Amino acid sequence: MTMNNTSVNVHQLTKKFGNFTAVDHINFEVKQGEIFGFLGANGAGKTTTIRMLCGLLLPTSGEAWVHGFNINNDSEEIKKNIGYMSQKFSLYNDLTVEENINFYGGIYGLSSSSLKQRKEWILEKLSLIDQRKAITGEIPLGWKQRLALGCAILHNPPILFLDEPTSGVDPISRREFWALINELAQQGTTIFVTTHYMDEAEYCNRLSIMHQGKIITIDSPRTLKEEYDKATIEDVFISLVGNEERE
Repeated sequence: MTMNNTSVNVHQLTKKFGNFTAVDHINFEVKQGEIFGFLGANGAGKTTTIRMLCGLLLPTSGEAWVHGFNINNDSEEIKKNIGYMSQKFSLYNDLTVEENINFYGGIYGLSSSSLKQRKEWILEKLSLIDQRKAITGEIPLGWKQRLALGCAILHNPPILFLDEPTSGVDPISRREFWALINELAQQGTTIFVTTHYMDEAEYCNRLSIMHQGKIITIDSPRTLKEEYDKATIEDVFISLVGNEERE
């Protein structure tokens, strides 16, 4: 199922763990080149959704297509066409910055010439040139975040999944990170990002608010603020989630 200019298409996607429903019949689409945000408190179902879309977790029911590939049948193809940055950066702390990049280049099957070119681009783009020989476990969290992003985009994937990528990172690093995300999106990369930072949600083209496994609203931050007559996304979120819990 391939849709024009649609990078991700989700239909009635559900995931249960025993009697607990982590993701409850959700539906949405993400357009190519869009920054699509998943906003919700911890335990809302954001990470479970991302893991299903990345081909790491099979759904209990429902379907989804990522870059035209079905998550139930084509998980290996999906993994080749996405970049994934998890909450706990998947880096090897005993390797240097450069060795981590080389390792992921091997995983993604890059030729030696492609790897060399992409590695130099990433080191320069993410201001990591001076850190290339540093042991990853010894560099600050903000640098690890840059390296994790660099490894995720090493193979130039059309879709990038970011699961709370700025958690615990200082405000200046967060701002720099989002500047790069915007640049990637402008070049046509689809960005799917989960966050619980309300200010970051404002950077998304569209935003879905998730609560207890359900999507309770989806729209642009500006439209959501207008629709619910609130000054900030945080006010919208508190209002909607509060209503859900009262009901």
